[in-house]
Amino acid sequence: MNSHSKTVLLLSLTALLAAAPLAYAADRQPAPTKAISAIERGHASQASALLERAAQYLKSNGPEQAFAVFNDRQGTFSSSEYYVFAVGLDGTLHASNGASRALVGLNVGELKDAAGTPFIRQMLDAAKTNNVGEVDYRWLNITDNRVENTVSRFQKVGDYLVAVGYYAPRASAEEAQAMLKKAVALLKKSGGEAAFAAFNDPQGDYVVNDEYVFAIGLDDGTYRASGASPTLVGVDVRDVTDAAGKPLFKDMIALAKEKGSGTLDYSWRNPATNAVEHKRSLIQRVDDVLLGVGYYAKP
Repeated sequence: MNSHSKTVLLLSLTALLAAAPLAYAADRQPAPTKAISAIERGHASQASALLERAAQYLKSNGPEQAFAVFNDRQGTFSSSEYYVFAVGLDGTLHASNGASRALVGLNVGELKDAAGTPFIRQMLDAAKTNNVGEVDYRWLNITDNRVENTVSRFQKVGDYLVAVGYYAPRASAEEAQAMLKKAVALLKKSGGEAAFAAFNDPQGDYVVNDEYVFAIGLDDGTYRASGASPTLVGVDVRDVTDAAGKPLFKDMIALAKEKGSGTLDYSWRNPATNAVEHKRSLIQRVDDVLLGVGYYAKP
């Protein structure tokens, strides 16, 4: 492959990834049957275990043998849920069993994701001061042909970075706002009994990956609905605090009573990454109930 063809290939993949989110946003439909598997597939501990195994294999067997194994789609490092790739410190992609495998042999140092983030460059820069780390970006999931939120954890081994990427569900502010608007409309139209049943249905339209509706009584502080954990219905959450000790539900109730709607930031464990992250909930009052939808956001 000549240099012109390589450049065209690199630009073509970048263009594909840049265009895909538009289609994804347009046809985004709730996929409740995928909600649990999406969280499992993004489980950080499994990705870390695979990364450690891949890094050890590279150390023990050398680059030539390791890259051949990493590139084998039927090999022991291939999975529909996770993928291994290896990048030289000069930016050359030496191995990948993910969507980027067509770029093996090319310099991908300036490759950008669907949002324009130069994630490979971020990894290379981070590796100058840290032998391990991770980057967030949006990438094509070849198992469902969708661009999804992705996390890649990397480890520096000699002159290479070996990394494992996994797809992590992560709702956007726009998606959270849209779900909250839809939930408010349903509650006003159908009343509490029907609306709360819909919000609590894990197979329904109000639980999509890491996005779900919750409802709390303003007077008694108890859950009317919690899409993530319907078993919490009836539990008084006014004394529950976040990871930093913040009385988030008391604050939500106070905000709803005072202003009727708003946003609240707090620290919460993300089941997809198994890490405490910055979370933001959008809330709105409907009569004596607070409705909310949260999403994990950069602080």
